[in-house]
Order: sequence, then structure tokens, then C-alpha cells
Amino acid sequence: MQEVRAKVLMNSTEYISVLDNIKKEIQEAQHRAAVHANQELLLLYYDIGCTINEHKVWGNKFIENLARDIHLEFPGKRGFSERNLKYMAKFAATYTDCEFVQQTVAQIPWGHNIVLLDKVQDVEKRLWYAEACLKNGWSRNVLIHQIESGLYDRQVRADKISNFDRRLSSPQSELAAQTMKDPYVFDFIPFQENMRERDIEEALVRDVTKLLLELGTGFAFLGNQYHLNVGGDDFYIDLLFYNLNLRCYVVIELKTGDFKPEYAGQLNFYLSAVDGILKKESDNPSIGLLLCKNKNNLVAEYSLKDISKPIGVSEYKITSNLTGELEKQLPSVEDIQRRIM
Repeated sequence: MQEVRAKVLMNSTEYISVLDNIKKEIQEAQHRAAVHANQELLLLYYDIGCTINEHKVWGNKFIENLARDIHLEFPGKRGFSERNLKYMAKFAATYTDCEFVQQTVAQIPWGHNIVLLDKVQDVEKRLWYAEACLKNGWSRNVLIHQIESGLYDRQVRADKISNFDRRLSSPQSELAAQTMKDPYVFDFIPFQENMRERDIEEALVRDVTKLLLELGTGFAFLGNQYHLNVGGDDFYIDLLFYNLNLRCYVVIELKTGDFKPEYAGQLNFYLSAVDGILKKESDNPSIGLLLCKNKNNLVAEYSLKDISKPIGVSEYKITSNLTGELEKQLPSVEDIQRRIM
């Protein structure tokens, strides 16, 4: 009888709901514990760094002796090497506001902080990357990739061309603008001379995980060459996404050449079709993004001025190593050194 009751209970919708809630509470508690433990460790490192900086007058051997004696006292304790103690001192010297440390950089792992200390010198830029790590849950390798691809300059300081402020209500217009980059960097695509639009599109889809990382937070890939039937005629969207943060469809069109005004008209039509066929009442207006190899900003601004749908125009770049033939034609580093000495 108990076994029968157990089977009934396990198949009960109410029981499954209770179980899911408990599992969620356990996972959230584990996450809070991990965050708290990381924060305590970072604050310890900060305090040790402050102490080291206060006694720098003791000379170069101070940190070396300190690392050795800590190891003797705590032989199984990792994280207190001479190198790491020097980073603690740099960490404390870089961030003089303890409250700021506690609220921001102590929320991300120590390895991430070392990357920021080594690779980002500008204070405003470093803070932006720290907050982006916290918001997006980037791994250390992803953080390095974002820094090396110049994400801050491409997303925050970029001269973005769009009509989002005129075609979208707040706060969606601000969120859409923040999502845009210029240029987009598709450095994971194998470079080929005279690449066609379809070649680039297929390469993006083959490595859609890296494409989503470059596009940013909240993008869900729905398909390429996405078919729409409008009044019996067939149309195909290059790339279709749904953005969970913006709560709207995002249509991306790829062009291998310079931006042309007629591209905006084509994308405007696609957005009207997506809004008429796919968009639900709870969705925000769909957004379009034209990715071109090059663009004239003034031409792009005039083209979008009277377009009815929200559209942004950005460039994209595909980086590559030099081809073997071209590499042979260029002087080596040794040749250059000989010529200038």
C-alpha cells in the first residue's frame, strides 16, 4: 500500500512542484554560499594587500619572506605565493575604497581580478568589465576574449548609427542601444578572399555559440535563412534571433560590401513581416540590425531617418593571420631591426 502511495505521490503535479521549489532553494543557497565565500576571500586578500603596502619600506625581501613563512605556518594552504602576494598588494593599491571592493570586485573571482589588473589600465573601463562579469557570469577565458576584442570601446564608446531613440519607447530604446556594437568582431570565422554573404552566414551558424557570445546577453538563435511567406511570396531572413532581455525578435541581415540605402528598406520590410507573422501581443517591436563590411555614417543616418521600424547599422570585421604568400613578401622582424640599427 505504501509503495502504491509513493508512486501516486511521485506522479503528483503538486509533489513535483514542491520538489522543484526545494531543488531551486538548495541551488540558490549553494550559489549564495559560494558568492559569500568568494567575497570573504577577496576581502582577506585586500586586507593583506593593504598590510603589505603599509610595510613596503622593509624592502624587496619582505614579500618573499612573508610567502615563505605563511607556507611554513599553513603548509596545505594555497594562494599565498610570492606572486599572489604581489597581486594582493597591487589589488589594494588599485582600489583604495574598501566599500567599493566589497560591493563590486569582491563579487567576482580572484582570477578575474588578476586579469583586470593586468590587462585594463583605465579605471572606468576596468569597472565596466567587472560589472559586466558580474552581470553576465563570464568565465575567465571569456573575460580575456572580451577585453582583447575591445568590447568596451565597441559597445560603450562606439559611434552607433540607429533610429532606436525615435522608433522605440523607453527603456527598450536604451537597452537596444546598449546591446549594439560597432564593429562586431567575427574572429572565429576562417578568413577567405572574396567571401560571399552566404559563406559568412554559414560560418556564423557553424559556430553559433561564439556568435551568441559576440552578440551579447539574452540572444536566442532561431535560425538562418528563416522562411517567411508573405501573400504567397517566399522571403528568407539571413539570421533570426529572439532577445530575452529586450523581449523582441531581432532580424540580422549580412552584407559583404558597403552600406547602401536600399538595404534599410529591405530590412524594414522584413521587420514588418516578422511583426505581422511571428510577434505576439506580449512581445516588443522587432529590431533590425544591418551588418556591413563598411558604412558611411552620414549615408546610414539619412537612410534611417524616415524608416518606420527600429534599425541599427554596424560594421563587422573578420580578422585573420597573414596568408603564406603575403607573409613572404613582408620583411621579418629581424630585417626591420637590421635596417633601423
